[in-house]
Amino acid sequence: MNSSESALAGSPGALRTNLDHRAGGGPRDDSLVVVANRLPVRRVRRKSGTVWETSPGGLVSALVPTLERRRVTWVGWAGLKSRRTPPFRHDGIDNVPVPLSGDDVEAYYEGFSNRVLWPLFHGALRAPELRRSWWEAYRSINVRFAEAAAAAAPRGGAAWIHDYHLMLVPALLRERRPDLRIGFFLHIPFPPEELFARLPWRRELLAGLLGADVVGLQTRRDEQNLRALLEGTEGGGADRRAPRVETFPISVDFERWERAARSEKVRRRSAALRRRLGTSKTILLGVDRLDYTKGIDARLRAFQRLLREGAIAAEEAVLVQAAVPSREGVTEYVEQRRVVERLAGELNGEFGEIGRAVVHSMHRNFGFDELVALYLAADVLLVTPLRDGMNLVAKEYVASRVDERGVLVLSEFAGAAAELTDAMLVNPFDPEGLAARIADAVRAPDAASSARMRALRRVVRERDVFRWADTFLGRLAAAGGDGARRRSRRAASAETGDAAEG
Repeated sequence: MNSSESALAGSPGALRTNLDHRAGGGPRDDSLVVVANRLPVRRVRRKSGTVWETSPGGLVSALVPTLERRRVTWVGWAGLKSRRTPPFRHDGIDNVPVPLSGDDVEAYYEGFSNRVLWPLFHGALRAPELRRSWWEAYRSINVRFAEAAAAAAPRGGAAWIHDYHLMLVPALLRERRPDLRIGFFLHIPFPPEELFARLPWRRELLAGLLGADVVGLQTRRDEQNLRALLEGTEGGGADRRAPRVETFPISVDFERWERAARSEKVRRRSAALRRRLGTSKTILLGVDRLDYTKGIDARLRAFQRLLREGAIAAEEAVLVQAAVPSREGVTEYVEQRRVVERLAGELNGEFGEIGRAVVHSMHRNFGFDELVALYLAADVLLVTPLRDGMNLVAKEYVASRVDERGVLVLSEFAGAAAELTDAMLVNPFDPEGLAARIADAVRAPDAASSARMRALRRVVRERDVFRWADTFLGRLAAAGGDGARRRSRRAASAETGDAAEG
C-alpha cells in the first residue's frame, strides 16, 4: 500500500460508516463534497505494486491546493472501466468512485460530453454529433453521480459540482438532498444563445443548472451568455429558484510555481535544457493538451511562415511543442495529433539540419518540475487557443518567471486574456497577424518585456487559486445560508414524520 493511503483503502465498510455518520450528523462548516468527472487520483504501477497517485490534470492541480483546510469527499470516476472500486482515502481526501463501463465512457464521456457539448461550447469549431443514445447515457450517468454525492454529503453541507460533464447533477442532487448548498462551476466557455439553441436538450441542461445556489463561470462574456438564457424563454423567465450566476476566473497556486522556479534543482534542469537547445537561440514554447481548440497547428504554421519569409532565421530560434495526450478515443483528437506531427516533420525537413531541429515536438505527460524548467527556459510562451475557458498554462508561465523576463503571446479568445492584458494579445484566426506577433515577441526589447512580466505577475499573485476557491465558496455559503437551513429543517421534519408513521 502507498504510504499516503490509509487503512480505509482496503476497508470500504469503514469509509461508508464514516460517510453515513456524517450524513446523519449536524452540519460541518469545513466539510465539502466535490463532484467531478474524474477523481483526483490515478492508478499507476510501481515496483512495489499498483498504487494511487495524484493526477496531473488541470482541475486537480487547481483545486487540490485549496482543499487542505477542509474535510473533503471527492466523488468521481476512478478511470477504471467496468470495475467497481471501493471508497478509499488518499492524501487527506475521501474518494468515492462512481463506476463506469466501457459503453458508459464511450457514450457519456467520449460521446455526449466531448463530441456534443465540448465542440458546441467552444464555438462549434467542430460540428457536434447529436445522437439521442448519447444524451440518454449522459442523463443516466448524471443520475449515478447525483446519487453518489447525495449519499456522501453531510447534513446541511455543501457540494461543489464541476464542469460540462455533469450539468444535470445540481437539480438531480437538489431533488435528493434539499438540505445541501449546491454550487456548480463551468471550466469551459458558455456559448451564446444562437449556438446553445442547436441542442435538442437545451432546456434539460438549463433545468439542471437551476438546482444550484451558485453557478460560476470563467469570464463576464460567459456569465452574460448564461444569464440571457436563464432570464429568457429558455430558462422559463426569472424564477425564485434561479441560481446566483457570477464570474470567478480560476487561477493557479502562485507561490508553489514561484517556489519551484527558485529551487536549485529546477534552475539546473532549466539551464541544461537551454544548453541542449542552444544558448544563443530564442526558445519559443507551447504547452497544451493535444486538442483541436488549442490552435497548435496555427502556431506551427505561423512559425513556418516566419522561417520561409526570413523574418526569423532557422539558426536563431527553436520551437518546443509539449503536447499532453488527450481523449485518444475520440476521432478528432487522433486526427489533431496527425496534423501536429506532420507539420513538425515538414518544418524540420525544410529548415532543420543534422543535429539541429527547428521544432521539438513531444507527446506525453510532463512532471511538475520538468514543466517549471521548461517555463524558465522559454523566452516566449505561445498560448494561441481558438477558444478556451481560461488557460492556466499562461498563468503557470507567469508565476514561474521569477526573473521577470519572458514574453507571453496570448490569444484574445482565451479566458485569461480578460485578466492578463499586459500579454501580447493576438487573434489566432489571423495567420499573418499571428506570425507578426510572434516576430514581435522574439524581437521585444528586454526592458519592455520585463515591465510587461512584472505587471502580469502582480495580477496572478493577487488573483491566485485560493482567492478563486475562497470567493466561490464564500458566495455559496452566503447564497445558500438561509435557504439551506430552511430546506434542512423541512427535510428533518419530513424524516421525523416518516419515522412516526413507520
